[in-house]
Formats: sequence, structure tokens, C-alpha cells
Amino acid sequence: MAAIHDLLSQIQDEALRERIEKEVDKLAKTKKFGLVFEQHLPECTPLYDMPIKAGVKVMAKNTSEDKAFYVVLKIDGEKAICCRIDNSEECVEKDIKDLVRVAEFGEVIYPYLKPIDSVCNAPDKDVWHTLIEADNYHALQLLEYMYSGKIDCIYIDPPYNTGAKDWKYNNDYVDGNDNYRHSKWLSFMERRLLLAKRLLNPKDSVLIITIDEKEYLHLGCLLEELFPEAKMQMISTITNPKGAPRVNQFMRLDEYIFVLQFGSASPQKLSLSDDFRLNAKDNRVNKLRWSGLAKTQYTREGHPNTFYPIYLSDDMSHIVEIGDPIGVGVDRNSIPSKPGCITVWPINKTSGAEAQWSLSAPKLRDALAKGYVRVSQTGSGGIYYLTSGVIKQVENGEFVVTGHASDGSIIVDESGFEYKFVPGTAWRVTSHDATRYGSDLLKLLMPDRNFPFPKSLYAVEDCIRFFVSDKPNAKILDFFAGSGTTAHAVMLLNHFDNGHRMCISVTNNEVGATDEQAFIERGLTPLDKEWNDYGIAKYCTWPRIKAAITGKNTENKPIENGNYKFLEEFSMSEGLQENAVFFKLGFLDKTSVALGMSLKELVPLLWMKAGAKGKLPDVETCNGKDMLVFHESGFAILANENLFANFAKEIEGFPEIGVVYLVTDYEVNYRMMANNLRGRTTFQLYRDYLDNFRINHGR
Repeated sequence: MAAIHDLLSQIQDEALRERIEKEVDKLAKTKKFGLVFEQHLPECTPLYDMPIKAGVKVMAKNTSEDKAFYVVLKIDGEKAICCRIDNSEECVEKDIKDLVRVAEFGEVIYPYLKPIDSVCNAPDKDVWHTLIEADNYHALQLLEYMYSGKIDCIYIDPPYNTGAKDWKYNNDYVDGNDNYRHSKWLSFMERRLLLAKRLLNPKDSVLIITIDEKEYLHLGCLLEELFPEAKMQMISTITNPKGAPRVNQFMRLDEYIFVLQFGSASPQKLSLSDDFRLNAKDNRVNKLRWSGLAKTQYTREGHPNTFYPIYLSDDMSHIVEIGDPIGVGVDRNSIPSKPGCITVWPINKTSGAEAQWSLSAPKLRDALAKGYVRVSQTGSGGIYYLTSGVIKQVENGEFVVTGHASDGSIIVDESGFEYKFVPGTAWRVTSHDATRYGSDLLKLLMPDRNFPFPKSLYAVEDCIRFFVSDKPNAKILDFFAGSGTTAHAVMLLNHFDNGHRMCISVTNNEVGATDEQAFIERGLTPLDKEWNDYGIAKYCTWPRIKAAITGKNTENKPIENGNYKFLEEFSMSEGLQENAVFFKLGFLDKTSVALGMSLKELVPLLWMKAGAKGKLPDVETCNGKDMLVFHESGFAILANENLFANFAKEIEGFPEIGVVYLVTDYEVNYRMMANNLRGRTTFQLYRDYLDNFRINHGR
């Protein structure tokens, strides 16, 4: 249907066009919806840094005047002779300065990363976070080359499709009056989620997506369709305790979080604030938990191994002996007592029914010998034991054993223990307030600029922490990075537990709709510095990341009156001991890559593929070199295979070099060199790079 409307717009006869549109609209209303949505015309992305030449696709820089796509037939001085893609008979002459080259999604692209800026506040730390300015579709294609199946956690906060100008499709804002708004959004999301799926570790990873009521139903169905292998839950979370008014509707306080777990991934038990304790099971005190041995809710029948006598001392202070099961149908009163002992059976005191013990006799004897069983000190004869989960807490040192009581049970130091749990699916957490800990917090870091509706820093941190608290070297990706909250949250989590997690953030550099119109009216384009400097990546995302690391706001002053809270309180002005680098994604000519003329452009992505360890090498010195050894970053490149013997000897003294890139056109030569570098991961350039994007394009 979307394609039909695009074709209808080309009908010159206005009356005929309107009549056909009415008939098409009638047909559309008879369609059965649900998750049925249009596969819209492929999105496209402007390639501002690519030259315009014969044979390439272009569009007008000012799309408010002309939204058509053209193919360049020939170049004539400062003019381009073009024909419309949808009407090859219509040729026009265009000024080259008014055109921009475009790539439709699915076309072969050869991306690279251009370094823009970096900040280093932890020179001895070998982990670098990255921000990539790009359309996230192409960035995901590049990331697949570097991290296929290696991402531990993806957290995204995509556009909510509210009907306001909050996202673009084919360079145009999609508004609430667009009949295909939901369909375009689903098509837009599907393409990106399919790429994201190939990045996640299928054995153990998580995908976390936030959304509100506008698209949560559509998104949930889409996720079930794309990720049938995942365990999926939806969490309701209060993000605006004051409420957002809705005309003639209930006030909106919350939004939703879809959590998809892959492989063995599961939320970890954490020490959480009291706000999370909505479930009665969460309200346990921070003490060693002894459980009653008698299972009085069950009866004796069918479980003969758990019905046996326990003999207590006559003062009921300790266990003297544990008897054997008496067998099916045997009257317990027929079992003789032992001198000086009181016989105890598992009996329901309310009904008098015979019940069960929680452990078999052999297991109870073993637990008693280890001090994991105790008798009530009140003289009631109650018997208690430690469950396997609590025993694990004792044996891994969460509770330190300091001695034994008179009945042989262990005595522990409970002062350092905090109860950990996994909460339910309804979150009403003070620190998740998006105003106080999103907008207000962001103002401390960027007092001279605004960003609409940022997430609470602590809400994002909590979501991630459930799945990477036990993974200090996790790779986390956010390809709708916005103001950079996810990167900030990952760095803060590293601070709290000395982790080395790496965050990869992706965002475009679009300006707001109002600013965009003002720039267009002044004759500016995204190539102009003023426009570019106001884009989200340069104006918000990167400045926020830098401020969090340096402790200085965007006015280059120490962050005042700002403290990180909840897990630990400390001043934001101290900064975070982290490093980050800012890239802009560009596109290379295939021929220049194949001829080895783009080595310096490829070094940053090769650095990321090798783990983004150590400082990014100086790319300006790379072209023309026969071999490049970056031992501090853990990788090396051999550009001249004739010098392999010297190269192998050169890197022999650097065991920290784990990744080697070998430039050769011949598979047999590559195999020979790789075999001589056993113990290191090798890749064949430039074939590995070129084949990846040629084979995978349009999947």
C-alpha cells in the first residue's frame, strides 16, 4: 500500500488522483491488521562525504523542494545530468552543489570510522567506550563485522512514535496524520532488530527495549515473531510519579520495558532498595535464614522416605539421633522411644495429620554434621535447617562462620550481609524518576543545552545491572543512544564494582525539526558547521559522555551540586575513571580498499574489532607502512606479505598482541601465515572486510 501511495503522488491529473486515492483508502480499511504491516520502500541515508559521479544515486539536499531519487547519467562541469529512478524518461539538469549522494538500505556499503574526538581519564585502563555518529542501520552493519555474536547486552530506547516529530523515515518526519505511521515504524524497527539479533550472543545475552502505550502492542508482537527462541517479559515501570496529563483519559505515570533473554541469560539477584520490595518474598531481613524442617502442608502418603522419628534430648536443646523411615502403613506409635529422649515427628499441629520432613534421613544427618541444622532455643522442640541456597551463601563467604552453638549449629557474622533478590515485573522506584534523575541530572552536566525526555540514569543502570553484574568485561550496545544515558550508566556501574565493561553508543546527528527548518531557510545543509554542531551527537551525546568522565560540564566548569546516589554517594565533579572515543561513520570506495589505499581509514574499525583496547592508534601515520604493530592495543597489521618473516619476529616479543590482520590476495598464503601465528586470532585483509559487506548486504 505504501508503494501505491508513492505512485499515486506522481499522477498529474488532480481529479483522477483524488478518485483513485479514495478507492485505495476503501481497500485499506478492509485489510485485517494485527502484526500485518507494510514493507515500505527501503530507507535511504545521505552520503555527504562521498563524491557525486556518473552511475550513483542522488537526491536534493533540500528535500522540502524535491523528494525524488535520481541516477546521475553524466557530469558536465558543475552540473549533473540525472534521470528519476521512478521515471527513467524524465532527465533533468541539477547543480552538483545542490545534490547529495544516497544509499538505499540493502545496497552494498563499505563503511569506515573517522575519529572526531576522544577523552582519557584512565590511561592505565585498557577499555575504551565508543560513540559512533551514524544512521544506526549502517552502524549495525559495521558492528556485525566487528562483534557478530559477541554482544552481551543491548539496551535501546527507540522513538515512541507518539505522533509528534520524534523520528524520520526517508529523511522526512513522520507525523500523527500519516495513515502508515505505525506501519512505517514497524518496518523501521524490524530492519534494525534483525541486525541486532546477529550481534547478540545466542548462548547468553539480553535485549532490553523501552516503549510506551503508543506501540507496545505492535512491538511485543514483532519481538515474538523475530525472536521466538527468547524468553520474553514486559515490566511496567513508573517514570513520572507526578503524571503526564491525558485529555479525557487517565494520567500516564509509567512506561514499559521488554526484556528478552537468550540462552542461559537470567536476571541476577541483587541488593536492591526498599522501593523494589513490592512482593512479600522480597521483604526478608538481612539475616541467615533458617527454615522449618517440617513440611506440614504435605501429608505422609506417597513419601515414605521423609517420615521418620527425630530424637531430641529431654531438655529439647539438641538432636541426639535421627531415626530411619518407618515404612508405608506402619503406625508411628508402634515405634519405641529412646531412654532420655523426646521423639519428634512431622505433625501438622492444627489438623493433627502426619506430614513430612523437608530432607530425607541421610541428608539430614549430613546437614547436622555440618552444623546446618538447629533446634529452637525456646524449648519448643522446633527443628530448623538451611536450604541449599542459604548453604551456598555460607560456603561462598557471604555469611562468615564464627563458631558453633551448643546444639552444633553454625554461628555466623551477619553484619556484612545484604539480602539479594530478583524483583517482580512492577517497578515503583524513586530513582527511576525521569525528571529528577534524567532531565534535572542532565542539566548539571549540560547547563547550556536541552534534551527532551532523557531516561533516569539509575533506571538504565538497574536494567543493565540485572544482567551484567556478574560480567565485568561485558560488551553493551545502545543504537538509539540519544543523550548518552546508557554509556553513562555503564561507566557508573564500572565505578561501583571496578568493572571493565565496554559500551558502544550509536546515534545520528540530526537537529530538531524547528532548527532544521530554520537552517534550511537560511540556505544551510548538514555539511555546514553550524548545522552539524547542533546535531544530537555533537551537541548532546558526546558532551554528556565527556562531562561524566571529566567531571566538568559543557561550560568547562566543575559540575556543582551534583552527587551520584543510591549505590554509593560521591560528587559528579570527581569524574569517572573511564576513556571514550567519538567516531563518525563514513563510506569508502570498494576499489580504493581493494588496492590497499584505505588502510588508515580502516585502522579504527580494526582497533574496535580487536577489542578497543588501549588508545586508538594515530591513523595519520598508517598509510604506506609495510607493517603496523600496536602492542598496547593488542593487534598488528602486515601490509606487505613479503615481509612476513620479519613481521613474525617483530611481534614475537609481544604476547599481548591477540589479533593479527594479514593483507594478501591469496588464500594459500594467508593460511600459511596464519598457521605460523598459532595462538593469535588472524583475519585476511582486505578480503575479510570486502566479503563481509558484499555477502551480507541486504540480508
